[in-house]
Amino acid sequence: MHIDIVPNRGSPPAILLRQSYRESGKVKKRTLANLSDLSMDKVLAIKAVLRGDKLAPVAEVFEVVASRAHGAAQAVGEAMRRLGLADLVGPACPERDRVLAMVAARVLAPQTKLATTRWWATTTLAEDFAVADADERDLYGAMDWLLARQDTIQKKLARRHLQAGGLVLYDLSSSWVEGTCCPLARRGYSRDGKKGTLQVNYGLVTDPRGCPVAVSVHEGNTADSATFLPTVQKLREDFAIGQFVIVGDRGMISQKAMDEMRDIDGVAWITALKSASIRALIEQKHLQPDLFDERNLLELAHPDYPGERLIACRNRELARLRAHKRSDLLADTTADLDKIRVRVEAGRLAGKAKIGLAVGKIIDKRKVAKHFVLDIADTAFAFHRDQDKIDQEAALDGLYIIRTRLDPARMDGETCVRAYKSLSQVERAFRSIKTVDLKVRPIHHRLEDRVRAHIFLCMLAYYVEWHMKEAWRALTFADEDQAAKLTRDPVAPAIRSDKALAKVASHTLDDATAAHSFATLMAELATIVRNTCRVPAAGENPPTFQILTTPNPTQAKALKLIQAIRP
Repeated sequence: MHIDIVPNRGSPPAILLRQSYRESGKVKKRTLANLSDLSMDKVLAIKAVLRGDKLAPVAEVFEVVASRAHGAAQAVGEAMRRLGLADLVGPACPERDRVLAMVAARVLAPQTKLATTRWWATTTLAEDFAVADADERDLYGAMDWLLARQDTIQKKLARRHLQAGGLVLYDLSSSWVEGTCCPLARRGYSRDGKKGTLQVNYGLVTDPRGCPVAVSVHEGNTADSATFLPTVQKLREDFAIGQFVIVGDRGMISQKAMDEMRDIDGVAWITALKSASIRALIEQKHLQPDLFDERNLLELAHPDYPGERLIACRNRELARLRAHKRSDLLADTTADLDKIRVRVEAGRLAGKAKIGLAVGKIIDKRKVAKHFVLDIADTAFAFHRDQDKIDQEAALDGLYIIRTRLDPARMDGETCVRAYKSLSQVERAFRSIKTVDLKVRPIHHRLEDRVRAHIFLCMLAYYVEWHMKEAWRALTFADEDQAAKLTRDPVAPAIRSDKALAKVASHTLDDATAAHSFATLMAELATIVRNTCRVPAAGENPPTFQILTTPNPTQAKALKLIQAIRP
């Protein structure tokens, strides 16, 4: 008996079970059964039986002796290969392998170095990066090796991503440090909201898109402005960029720095005025709020800012939101202060110190103390709103002024505003490095060089993650229409494209598959596993073979998009 598969024009083929026989010396065939309704797997199984193959349950043919997560590690490893990260980091050696593995591990599962060595053995990362035998001491040694190469690596990144005459973004952040032994750890202004804790500061340099290029680590009490000029010097001397426009926030670029940069050929800057300076312009009638009735952007000059352009902007939507928020804060604070006044009048609260303590808790809670006039005595309490100060603050709602010495022929007002607002890309980088994905904090290292190496390692991990997120925009909730940023109103609130809004509203893509965040897409890829199999009872040391999970359509698309990454 045998199986015949008979073509049937445009229809599925007929699958027949037939028997050969001889009649009058001729070989003929008779059909015993029509198997067309069976699946192809069953048909192939019948063919194997007819062929004489021995069939057995799958568990008796081979067994799976190990299954390790592979898909996410594969995606990160491929992204690193596409970016040429190995050549970027340094020459081939065990230290380089460990650094690359730590970068990948930071993207996949950020944790302490000891926990990392325990975790990566559960994935294919340890095998693929040849670090299965590395312990935490080996990783510390690799971090020391990496720190010695930081300047060289950052110079290579600068050549890749920073262009002569182009924009450079710079901002400073902080993260708290566990313990008290690190020489860099100081008490300072905490951007993490961890008052009273030791911290370190670190400044991040990116290209205009927010792609990281360099990071510098400073003591935790270092002022933002104190780090700015050293960064300018590094860009000019270490990175050999003769001309550039550096963008920093209003607390970053001090007047002293501006004065010094006037004497540096090729270096321009874009920043913004502080609130006190804007208020002074309004009080001096150099800037009148009614000028924004018909427009939201205008340029002006002022003798206090010789040779500079002031580009005033008013975001009406932001003004409405701030006015509404202030109204709510004032109303809630007034209600709470009224309760204290009732207690004082009823004699349930007395003493100037006790009344002041109770009042202080309320006005400090909502940060509106400047808007109230308080009259506190031992047995009396009165208050009223300071309407003049409220009106002064309201005049600044939604108003900001960009400050630069750039010639209008080189960059018009709208482009200057877009450049300043691009600092949000650096803020997004800090959020990703600190909390969302890479979790640089808290910092457990005690040695100064280890802290510097740890933060640099996190920056390299973000470099890989940034490119992966860009490659996966089509699969995630991210807006794919990035070109619109260059043409839309720079002052008005940013509006996402209709396609991006549709993804957010429906949680699906155009092909009706689920839209992902970066984290959920990585989790989806992690379900691709590498199975190590062997034949049961095949001797004392039976040979093994590996089988990978077949990717589903979403996984296959994600892995294909990684192939498009370019440095």
